[in-house]
Amino acid sequence: MSELETSGSAKVAYVALAGNLAIAVTKFAAALYTGSSAMLSEAIHSVVDTANQGLVLLGLHRGRKPPDRAHPFGYGMEVYFWSFVVAMLIFGLGAGVSLYEGVVKLISPEPVTSFLANYVVIGFSLVFEGISWVVGYREFNRTRGDESLYAAVRRSKDPTVFTVLFEDTAAMLGLAAALIGLLAVQFLHYHWADAVASIVIAVILAVVAAGLAYETKGLLTGEAASGATVEAIRRMMLAEKRVTGINELRTVHFGPNDILVAASIDFSDDVTLHQIEETVSRLESVIRDRFPGIGRVFIETQSREDHKTLLDRAISIRYPGLDRIS
Repeated sequence: MSELETSGSAKVAYVALAGNLAIAVTKFAAALYTGSSAMLSEAIHSVVDTANQGLVLLGLHRGRKPPDRAHPFGYGMEVYFWSFVVAMLIFGLGAGVSLYEGVVKLISPEPVTSFLANYVVIGFSLVFEGISWVVGYREFNRTRGDESLYAAVRRSKDPTVFTVLFEDTAAMLGLAAALIGLLAVQFLHYHWADAVASIVIAVILAVVAAGLAYETKGLLTGEAASGATVEAIRRMMLAEKRVTGINELRTVHFGPNDILVAASIDFSDDVTLHQIEETVSRLESVIRDRFPGIGRVFIETQSREDHKTLLDRAISIRYPGLDRIS
């Protein structure tokens, strides 16, 4: 991960950490004072978010460790692992406890003692969460371009920023649910509304957790570079006059900005070994210059016929009976 990307991601996480810590303390005080179930759910949510930012920062820190014998491709995937843990915490602690609290208060409702205190806390929380959301959104927009938010999240290989963005969005939706619940209790006398708001918060957190888990799962299991990057690398290889074809081109992310490229290339039969070495060296250089996030490039030279024979043999050994299935 480059220093620029790391500093941007860390800035977003630090802002979210500070904001969520302050909000959590305030929400707990308000929940204890007023007895609001929705406010207690929101306080738990903020505690989980605070812990999550700590885990995100831990992932960023460990992801910068240099390669060693145990991890020859570095520790960049630690960012993905800790982001997945964050998703599990949001689901297990945030959504689970909020759901439990809401169901308990539905069964045994307790009166809300001070609406004003809750409204003040919700107002300040919306301000702090809004600031954190704006910081995260601006950082996310730096690389988004003209893509939609959904497309940019699907393309992004840095879960740090969109994790904070998802969390802050869930936090503001949860605060809106808590506000609506309290208003319904105070003005419509729907005493069950506060508990229902807690359940709604649980649903919001569960949906966000599922989205984060889905995105980070793809990264953890070895996601390829973007289609545009792969196509650009393919064109660069085919532009070499000594290259007659590409047998195979594969990429995988070992971190948000650490890509491995492996390729099998077929050269003209009349080229010399020295010319092949020159071409491979030049390709590695131009690929890295064009894409600084590419850390390693492995290129093998192989005829198309030999590559197909060896590939078919490897598939038949690893997946016996595949031909019969297909």
